[in-house]
Amino acid sequence: MGDLFDKVRSYDRAKDAIKAGIYPYFRALSDTEGAIANFEGKEVVMIGSNNYLGLTTDQRVRQAAIDAVNRYGTSVTGSRFLNGTLELHLELDRRLAKFVGKEAALVFSTGYQTNVGTISALVGKGDYVIIDKDDHASIVDGCIMSRGEMKRFRHSDISSLDKLLSELPEAAGKLVVVDGVYSMGGDIAPLPEIVEICRRHGARIMVDDAHGIGVTGAGHGTAYHFGLTDQVDLIMGTFSKSFASIGGFIAGDHDTIHYIQHHARSLIFSAALPAPQAAAALAALDIMESEPEIVQRVWENADYMRAGLKRLGYNVGSSNTPIIPVIIGDDFRTVMAWHALISEGVYTNPVVPPGVPTGHSLLRTSYMASHTKEHLDRALHAFEVVGERLDIVHQSQTFEAVG
Repeated sequence: MGDLFDKVRSYDRAKDAIKAGIYPYFRALSDTEGAIANFEGKEVVMIGSNNYLGLTTDQRVRQAAIDAVNRYGTSVTGSRFLNGTLELHLELDRRLAKFVGKEAALVFSTGYQTNVGTISALVGKGDYVIIDKDDHASIVDGCIMSRGEMKRFRHSDISSLDKLLSELPEAAGKLVVVDGVYSMGGDIAPLPEIVEICRRHGARIMVDDAHGIGVTGAGHGTAYHFGLTDQVDLIMGTFSKSFASIGGFIAGDHDTIHYIQHHARSLIFSAALPAPQAAAALAALDIMESEPEIVQRVWENADYMRAGLKRLGYNVGSSNTPIIPVIIGDDFRTVMAWHALISEGVYTNPVVPPGVPTGHSLLRTSYMASHTKEHLDRALHAFEVVGERLDIVHQSQTFEAVG
C-alpha cells in the first residue's frame, strides 16, 4: 500500500545543508533597524530586504500602528465581506486608487491573496490567462486556481507573447499578467510593447507591481513610469515592500473592482487586514506623497551599488532597479558566498533552483532609501573580500560570457 508521506521521509536536501552548517533559510534575525540587523549575534548590513523606502522603522509609521491598536484592537475577526470592513479599509481603498491613478481599489490581507483572488475571480472556463515565465508564484497559483487555461511566454519576449496570443481563439477572454519589476532579476517589464500587443489581440492586461510601487514612476508604479496608467487594466500592489506593512490591493475601474469584490474567494473567505497594518500602510503612503525625495534616495543608493559591484567584476544581469542580483551560477558556490558575506557582516538572499533557472543561482540584493554611503561601502568591501577569497568574481564573469 502506498504511503502519502514517503516523499516526506526521502526529502533530505535541506537536512544535508543543515548538517553541513550552510543552510541559509528560516534563519532568524534577533533585531533590526532596517538598514542594520542583528543576525545570530552579529551586526550585519541588511541588503536582503524589500524595505525599499526604509519605512518599517519610521517613527510615524510605528505610531500609526500603535494608535490603531489602541483604537481598534489587534484583529477585525472577520472578512471584509461581512464584519471585517473598517472605515480605515475604505480610506485605504480610496487613497490607493488615487495614488496609482485608477477609479477604485480593493485591499486584501496579503499580496498572495490579491493575485490568487483577482485572477481566479476574473478568469473562468473558456478563458485564457497568459503570463511571463518569470512571474511571481502567486500569479501562477491564481492561474491554477482559476478554471481557465494558463499559457506562458518567454521572459519579456515580445515576439513570444505576440505569437502565443495570435494562436488563441479570437472570441475567447484573455488576460495577460506581468510583473512590473521582476523580483529576482530586478528588470522592468517592457510595458509599452506589451500594451500594444494586448490591444491588438483584444487581451486585458494586469500588472503585478509589488516591487514597483514606491520605487518606479516617482513611486506611483511601473504603468505611471511609462505613461500607460490608463492603458493598463489592473494594477496590483503589496504593502510588504515600500508600504512597511503587510497586505495587498488591486486597482482598476469601478465595475471590475466591484466584480472582484463579490467573486474573489481569498477576500470573501479570509479575515480582513488588521487595523494596525492598514494604518501603517496609510502612514507610509502619507510619507510617499509628502516626501517624494525618499524615492530619489533609493535610486541613488541602487545606482551607487550597481556601479560598485560592476567595478568589482560581478555579473548583475540586466537589473535597472533597486533589486540587484549578483549572479554566480553554481548552487553550492552561491550558498558559500552567502555564508562568507554573513561572516563579513553583510546579509544577502541566496536564490537557487527552483527560485531561478538551473545554472542561474544568485545572491539577491536590494537597497533602501535609509542606507548610508557608509553602509554601502561596507557592503562593497565585503563583496571585494569574498570575491577574492572564493574566486566568484571570475566565475560570475565566465557565467556572463556564456549565459
